[in-house]
Amino acid sequence: MKNVLAFVDGSKYSQSVCDHAAWIAARSDAKLELLHVLGRREGAADKSDLSGSIGLGARTALLEELAEIDGQKARLVNKRGRAILDDATDRVKALGVKEVTAILRNGQFIRTMEEFESNADLLVIGKRGEASNFDMEHLGSNLERVVRATRKPVLVASRAFEPINRMLIAFDGGASAIKAVEEICASGVFTGLDCLLLTAGTDDTKTSKRMQGAAALLREAGFSVDTQVRTGQPEEVITNAVATENINLLVMGAYGHSRIRNLIIGSTTTEMVRSCKIPVMLFR
Repeated sequence: MKNVLAFVDGSKYSQSVCDHAAWIAARSDAKLELLHVLGRREGAADKSDLSGSIGLGARTALLEELAEIDGQKARLVNKRGRAILDDATDRVKALGVKEVTAILRNGQFIRTMEEFESNADLLVIGKRGEASNFDMEHLGSNLERVVRATRKPVLVASRAFEPINRMLIAFDGGASAIKAVEEICASGVFTGLDCLLLTAGTDDTKTSKRMQGAAALLREAGFSVDTQVRTGQPEEVITNAVATENINLLVMGAYGHSRIRNLIIGSTTTEMVRSCKIPVMLFR
C-alpha cells in the first residue's frame, strides 16, 4: 500500500480518522493525504433579494454590504478549513507518519473524492460527519455515497481509536468477501493480526469448501486463522461475534445489492457500520 486518502472535517470523528489513517500509513510506510472539502453552500453568497421596495441608492448600498459579509464569511470558512487540516497534520505526524499532504477543496464532495481517489490505495472516513449527531440510528450523509462510488477499500473509523489486534472477516463466499481475503493477504497493513473467519448460515459442504479455501489463503500469508460457521441472520451473528470474540476490526464486503433493493429489505453493510463500535473495513 503506497497512498492513503483520509477525509477530515470539524467533527469529533476527525481525530479518530487521523488515528486510524496514521495506523495504516505507519504499518505500510504509505503516504497520507488529508482532504477537507468545503461544500458549495459554505461561504456561498446569499442570493435572496432583501431590498424590497427601498430606493435604488439604498438597495445598492445594501447589496454591497451583503457582498462584503459574504466575502468575510467565505474567508472565515477557508481559514477554519486550513485550521482543521493543520491540526490533522500535526496529529498524524505525532503518530509517526512521515509523508503527509493536506488538501483543501471547495466543491461537491463525491466529485472531489473521485478527483483524488485514483492515486489512493485505501480511503478512510468517519462513521459520522460534522453535520451528524451521535444518534446510533444515523450515519454520516457522505458515508454510503463514498462506499458506493469508489472501488477502493474504505475504512470506516469508529468514534475513538483502540489498538487493533484481532480482526473478523465476515465471509459469505461472494465476490466482495473473496476480494477482501485476497487484499488482506497481499497487504502488509494486517500482518500479525489474529483472524476470525466467520460465516453466518448452514455448515454444509459448499460453505465448508469456500471457508477452507479462504482460510488456506490467509494461513499461507502468515495469518493465524480461526474459522466458524454460526446459524442465524448475518447482522445478529456478526454483532454477537464482535462482542464476544474480542474483535477490534470488522472486515466485510459492501453493498452487494442496489439502493432500491436495500430500501426494501435493508442492508447488512449499513446495519453493521451503524451497530458495531469498532472500525469497519469495506470492500466492493
